[in-house]
Amino acid sequence: MKNRYFIMAAAVTASALLQAFAMNVFLEPVQLLPSGFTGIAALLSKIAGAAGFAFTTSMGMVLLNIPVALFCYRHIGKKFVLFSMAQVVLASLFLRVIKSDPLFDDVLLNICFGGFLYGLAVSVALKGNASTAGMDFIALYVSNRMGKSIWQYVFVFNCGLLCVFGILFGWEHAGYSILYQFIATRTIDSFYHRFKRVTLQITTQKADEVVREYVGTCRHGISVVEGYGGYSGKKMSLLHTVVSTYEVHDILLRLKAIDPAVIVNVLPTESFVGSFYQKPLD
Repeated sequence: MKNRYFIMAAAVTASALLQAFAMNVFLEPVQLLPSGFTGIAALLSKIAGAAGFAFTTSMGMVLLNIPVALFCYRHIGKKFVLFSMAQVVLASLFLRVIKSDPLFDDVLLNICFGGFLYGLAVSVALKGNASTAGMDFIALYVSNRMGKSIWQYVFVFNCGLLCVFGILFGWEHAGYSILYQFIATRTIDSFYHRFKRVTLQITTQKADEVVREYVGTCRHGISVVEGYGGYSGKKMSLLHTVVSTYEVHDILLRLKAIDPAVIVNVLPTESFVGSFYQKPLD
């Protein structure tokens, strides 16, 4: 448990650093708008500045996330929400601390590196069993209910937000920001696979031991078909099960511990119909 908390704290800190660095070094110099609630906070900051009021992006990040955090505290998980809010607070602090000259003068280079680092920041937080809050809260809540990733819908929402940005401050920067959002969303989709599933096709001579261990630890169903090896002629069992991609590594280690000669074929699963146990985020 201590190791788990340490990993979560390290992931949250690294995510906050990456997010603040991407915003201050790549996004702000070319007037790009970040995604989600951070983007809303930045948009409100620009509107307030144009109207002569003081409203910082870091302040908006914290204030906008509080209502959603209170909702998700009950419906997603307490530790998950607390670590996610810690990420928001750290990111807002790092935004004030990290100051650097732009690395590139070229807008497209800033978009590519900024979008990638921002998406990586979100992915690091998610892999550490936390998030960057805001739209992540909503996306994960809906994904847990539906059993599939909805980052493409988050991208559509961000595009709508950027259209408002374009109406108020010009379409050129809004267009660049949409391109940046696409890169960030694709980065998250490439690194975070919690809601993607695969089929495991397991061949073993120790079916009873494998099934007993698997059902006791993974809480997924598994089918067993008896047969024999075409080359050896020995009795074999063919096992089929569907799991989340993030579970595969641990399952393979358990299977190898029970049967060192086990053969496992990992197949992509495009769609799945039926009940499926989704491990809680906490």
